Amino acid sequence: MSSEFSIAEKLDHLFTQVRSAGQGEASYMAVAEAIRAQQGIQISHTYIWQLRTGRRTNPTVQHLKGLATYFGVPVAYFLDDDQARKIDSQLALLGTLRDAKVQEIALRAADVSPSSRDTIGELVRKVWELEQARGKPDA
Repeated sequence: MSSEFSIAEKLDHLFTQVRSAGQGEASYMAVAEAIRAQQGIQISHTYIWQLRTGRRTNPTVQHLKGLATYFGVPVAYFLDDDQARKIDSQLALLGTLRDAKVQEIALRAADVSPSSRDTIGELVRKVWELEQARGKPDA
C-alpha cells in the first residue's frame, strides 16, 4: 500500500498548523524535550528534523506515537492518508477559529438571545454553502 503523503509532509504540516499556544512554530528542541519529559520517549531534535525534512523515512512506532501525542493527533495520522486528510481539515478549522475576526463574531454572538444565535448560525451556514458551490472562498 503506497502512501499519497510522506511522513515528512505530514510532520511538516503538523509543525506549520499546530502552533504552541499561539506563539508560532515550535522548535525541534522544544518538541524533543516535551516528548522526552512528558512521555519518556527518547528522541532527539536532530532526529525530528531528519523526519520532517525526509532525510529519515522509517521512524519507529514509538517515535510516531510520541510525535502524534505531542501534536494532539492519533498515530493513524502518520499511517493512513484518509485519516490525515480528515485531521488536516479539522486543523484548518481550528486555525480559522484562531482568526481574530472569527473570535470576535463568536464573542459577540454569545451576548445575544438564543433565537438570534440561531439566526446567526443559519446565516453563516448559508454563506458557507454559497461559497462551497462557487468553489474556493474569496481570500
